[in-house]
Amino acid sequence: MLEIKNLQASINNKSILKGLNLTINPGELHAIMGPNGSGKSTLANVLSGKNGYEISGKMNFMGENLIKLPIEERAQKGIFLAFQYPLEIPGVNTNNFLKTSLNSVRKAKGEKELDSISFLKLVKEKSSELGIDEKILSRQLNVGFSGGEKKKNEILQMKILDPSFSILDETDSGLDIDALKIVANGVNSSRTSKKSFLVITHYQRLLDYIKPDFVHVLSDGKIIKTGCSELAQELEKKGYQKIS
Repeated sequence: MLEIKNLQASINNKSILKGLNLTINPGELHAIMGPNGSGKSTLANVLSGKNGYEISGKMNFMGENLIKLPIEERAQKGIFLAFQYPLEIPGVNTNNFLKTSLNSVRKAKGEKELDSISFLKLVKEKSSELGIDEKILSRQLNVGFSGGEKKKNEILQMKILDPSFSILDETDSGLDIDALKIVANGVNSSRTSKKSFLVITHYQRLLDYIKPDFVHVLSDGKIIKTGCSELAQELEKKGYQKIS
């Protein structure tokens, strides 16, 4: 599904990713862990298509080169990013945002756009799965939402858009245990043999609920170690400095 070879990325003449290699196959969930400044969020930004980075190397998704593909086309092809700090967008109704996003993806795939009744039925179903009060969806996007509500809203977007590849950039940051379980359940219920996930986190606690197939340690812009879920437990005990 995703093949990255010798990926290098810099911004404002500062090198951040320094020859990163990673392959994610359909149905796999990979976790990226690493200290602050190691390049975790940069990797998420580069994959999703955020502007401002100088990039070289190979970054193929479903056999297609992502490097020159604009952010909206990446989303239409099935790449989704859940932000570490979801943005508040005053004046934009949450339901309208979700419907417009979904229909944009469906249109790009040549599928029929959902009408309002079909869309509201879908939202009701997915909101119920995540324990989200539908009333907040009539409010402005993320405006006045708690941290947990914002993160659950990100997972709701993922459930509705149904992407083939989801990137979760520290989605567990700032969540209490109940919200963490809801977010984790949202991811687990979305896993299939055709969908893949890249979960970026500082802490092992999220991986107690979302079991990764592979755990990678990112340090100074490169993946320096790869293992199974036990590697996350080792990191929790020893810290990053003793991992090599």
